[in-house]
Amino acid sequence: MAFLVDPALGSVISELLKVAIAVGKQTIMFKSNLKTLNKTLESVEPIFHHTQQLHQVLNRPQEETQQFINLLQSGVDLVNKCSTIPYWNLIKINAYSKKLTDLDKSILKFFNIQVQGLAFTATLETRIDVIQNNKKLDFIQKSLSIGDFSGLGGVPGAPNKVVGLAQPLNELKEMLLKEEVRIKVISAPGGCGKTTLAKMLCNDPEIQRIYGENILFVTISKSADSIDIVKKILQKQLPNSQLLDILKDDDAIYHLECMLKRLGPAPILLVLDDVWPQLVSFVDNLLSLTLSKVKILVTSRYSFPRFKPVYKLKILNDQDAMTLFCLCAFPSDGNSAIPNDLVEKTVKGCKGFPLALKVVGRSLYGQDEVKWRLEQKNLCDGKSIIDTSKELLYCLQPSLDALEEMKESSLKDCCLDLGSFPEDQRIPATTLMDIWAELYNMDDMDTYSNLLELAFRNLVNLFCTRQTGSEVDGFCNERSVMQHDLLRDLTIHQSNTEPIEHRKRLFIEMIGNVFPKWWSEELNQPIQAHLLSISTDKNFSASWRPLTLPAAEVVILNCSSGVYTIPGLIERMNQLKILVVTNKGTSFSKLSNFQLLGSLPTLRRMRLERVSLSSLDTYLLELVHLQKISFTMCEIGKAFENGNIDLSCVFPNLVEIEIDCCDDLLNLPVGLCAIVSLKKISITTCNELSALPEEIGMLRNLEVLMLNSCTKLFELPESVGDLHKLRVLDISDCLNISNLPERMGELRALETIHMRGCLGLSDLNSLPSSVKDLTRLKKVICDEEATHLWKSYGSHLKNLKVEEVKEDPFKNLMRVISSIQQN
Repeated sequence: MAFLVDPALGSVISELLKVAIAVGKQTIMFKSNLKTLNKTLESVEPIFHHTQQLHQVLNRPQEETQQFINLLQSGVDLVNKCSTIPYWNLIKINAYSKKLTDLDKSILKFFNIQVQGLAFTATLETRIDVIQNNKKLDFIQKSLSIGDFSGLGGVPGAPNKVVGLAQPLNELKEMLLKEEVRIKVISAPGGCGKTTLAKMLCNDPEIQRIYGENILFVTISKSADSIDIVKKILQKQLPNSQLLDILKDDDAIYHLECMLKRLGPAPILLVLDDVWPQLVSFVDNLLSLTLSKVKILVTSRYSFPRFKPVYKLKILNDQDAMTLFCLCAFPSDGNSAIPNDLVEKTVKGCKGFPLALKVVGRSLYGQDEVKWRLEQKNLCDGKSIIDTSKELLYCLQPSLDALEEMKESSLKDCCLDLGSFPEDQRIPATTLMDIWAELYNMDDMDTYSNLLELAFRNLVNLFCTRQTGSEVDGFCNERSVMQHDLLRDLTIHQSNTEPIEHRKRLFIEMIGNVFPKWWSEELNQPIQAHLLSISTDKNFSASWRPLTLPAAEVVILNCSSGVYTIPGLIERMNQLKILVVTNKGTSFSKLSNFQLLGSLPTLRRMRLERVSLSSLDTYLLELVHLQKISFTMCEIGKAFENGNIDLSCVFPNLVEIEIDCCDDLLNLPVGLCAIVSLKKISITTCNELSALPEEIGMLRNLEVLMLNSCTKLFELPESVGDLHKLRVLDISDCLNISNLPERMGELRALETIHMRGCLGLSDLNSLPSSVKDLTRLKKVICDEEATHLWKSYGSHLKNLKVEEVKEDPFKNLMRVISSIQQN
């Protein structure tokens, strides 16, 4: 008997679609949300109108259909309410935008899972039933003498008194139980609790109810291969049986598949603990098996991007860290005579790593206060728990040792260089890339590849504060790197294993005016380090002592004081290629002794962050070999205000300049336009910059011009038409630019334009007709509103690809408000 579609269901879908279209034309605040909802409704409406046996396919109770009808009816009311919300009520706009998104997800969930999912599942289960009766099963049963499968077993128990993993357990379980998820990866550095979390999951009552005895937990060694793993699985199941000799990876997968199929239709959970990169192909082969009810959980210190989204297990917060430490360090009755402040300092030194908290806590259990203070003294003297705990070092060291397998990429050297920067500091990706380019003779692609590899290995965290485009195009300006404090301690420990005079990297962290003892004791002995990092706090005011580093190529100075004197010892570094000066404080640090940099014969790159430059004296400073200079959150306006400064003499061979978040920069210095060697100018988030000089057209070698988020910039000068080598132009989030220069068409080398968030570039007059002459233009990245501007020139620009960036409507509204406030 055929069941017709409930007429009420089809009616309310049509009603919701009509209302969404009507309201979408009336308001711009919810335009993106309503457009998405319309597409969803237009996709599912024909199915409900033309499928005459929908109920028979679904086999759902009438009350579920009624619940869905009620959902759609509430959607009609929701969309109608959206039309009544005023544009200035940001709180309601944000709330109703979320409600519209949730409505769309609910409709898609009903359609994709309950309509399509059930039909697909039925087909797949039928196919599995057929496969389970083929000859392979008979063969494997005879060969392995398997007998009757009563379950996989072998699940280790979850440890008692686990701290800080309740929320990760719930999140992981929710992800893993989704029907469409076949594999989930838990990723974190060693010692963070990945294995503990996996054990908790296997012993969770809900997981036990679903999988019962069909849970197999396999711990994998670094040297294991596919054959080893399969033999280990079979041996767990058949401890007293003689196994077949498995000689090939394909045979191993075949035998494993047959074994799992013998379990019948029951769900199976396979946990692979501590997987290394060489086993990715094995996991891929498992996913290719025709076993729909087998799910795989992987724990690894690697992130495995092909299995996204990876579940990144975080370190413990302060409260959980204290709880775990106290469980390990104090008797069960909680009685202790150790002062609270001493306990807090000790916990802080463990940096939130569960393993570190356990190791240090156990080592101090039952100890007198003297032992605790000795531990604290070691931390105050610059030592880390890595230096005193062999157990912790044994856990983390393999991550560094594995880098030696990639000697050709200098990956381990790159990782060890990260110890040069202070704790809890975001390091600009371009800074690291500059250092590695000079030290290891790499190009941009190689340095960025190493950065991604370190992130893959969970040795760094890679952040993107704003997506500017493809990194392949060189847009890494908005990426930064952080390294966990304990991993940073590991890199420093590794670097400090050599005697001071033979170290490749010399890390000096000073508290107040106290110099390291060896600095005085070995004052006249040269140190062969190629990288020098000196960190001082806000109390440092001493004069620098002499130090000889004839091989130094990179110097990183991390300061905190209001006035900072560049060490005179730099003046004698004839091999110095890179200088980085970073102020860790909250206010600007005024640099003195800046002029001595003019005596450095090989200095090629310089980066200054949160410092103040009052002047650039041409007579004292000529950076003849400098190719790149970067200013981030600096005061540089006064240094460039003097119109008598000939910047082409100060920087005669400058190729690249970066200026980021420098709020006192009102105008781009005209003198900068005389540096004809410049190939890249990047000026980002300089909110007071209002104009570019007409002389910018003199930069005949300029290839990249980035003016991202310069919100007060109103126009580009017509002389940009003289930039005949310009390949990339980025004016993203320049809110007040309302049109492009008439001479834009003369940029015959232009290949890419980034212009998302340009609210003023929306009408047909925004683009000059000359853009039709941009014959080499390949890509324009813009908002939906600006897409039509370029499509109208499609007949002229045959190779052009317009990439539409979908923006959050709430974010767009905030941009509009920001623009109004500035005007």
